[in-house]
Amino acid sequence: MDNKKHLPAFEKLLDIMDELREKCPWDREQTMDSLRTLSIEETYELSDAVIRSNFNDIKKELGDLFLHIVFYAKIAGEQDKFDMSDVINTLCDKLVYRHPHVFGEVKADTSGEVSKNWEQLKIKEKDGNKTVLSGVPVSLPALVKAGRIQDKAAAVGFDWEQKEQVWDKFEEEKQELMHEIGEMDREKMEAEFGDLFFSLVNAARLYGINPETALERTNRKFIDRFTYLENKTIRQGRSLKSMTLDEMNEIWEEAKHNGL
Repeated sequence: MDNKKHLPAFEKLLDIMDELREKCPWDREQTMDSLRTLSIEETYELSDAVIRSNFNDIKKELGDLFLHIVFYAKIAGEQDKFDMSDVINTLCDKLVYRHPHVFGEVKADTSGEVSKNWEQLKIKEKDGNKTVLSGVPVSLPALVKAGRIQDKAAAVGFDWEQKEQVWDKFEEEKQELMHEIGEMDREKMEAEFGDLFFSLVNAARLYGINPETALERTNRKFIDRFTYLENKTIRQGRSLKSMTLDEMNEIWEEAKHNGL
């Protein structure tokens, strides 16, 4: 790949950012704090495009996210904290350091070995003072956070010997939940629901499934089928509230049969 061909485009983007920061009232007023929530929104929009496998939208959303990266670096440069070169060089140094199996003499033949080396090297970067789980962002959504916690724990060897063992844990948590449901102790029910979710996320990890993606695909599938159900009842001049569950299920199955 000829990486040099990308340099003029990158230089053009940096020049445009300089112009915007100097001449556009809105861009001039932005701070890191004001950009933060917008950056989160852009990340979710990119995620949405990836789930839809829409490469045109992926291209656009990557551009929007890239703009934010350049924007943060520009603001930091104005405050003499760091600039875009510092961002890139820091990343390059980190990638080389964390891939000794590529740039050094360490041997790692599987992605699992790479992940274990990665986590151990991250701890060493903090002179051994950083705990394994301290790198998990507090603000992550709970489902994503559960996956990251489990990834990091597994990377240092805290994992099932056989992935099938996770289902025993899942059944154990399910039985504990059912017991608390019988007792109708809401606080304990919530705790057991959390344990059950956590074990299911663990199972997804062990079987190579991203739980966030899996759940989002199911969300979209439900929306499509329910919308089909709702639209058909509207065309028939009927109301969902006046229909029986069997009548709604019949149209629901029709939606499934039609590929929704």
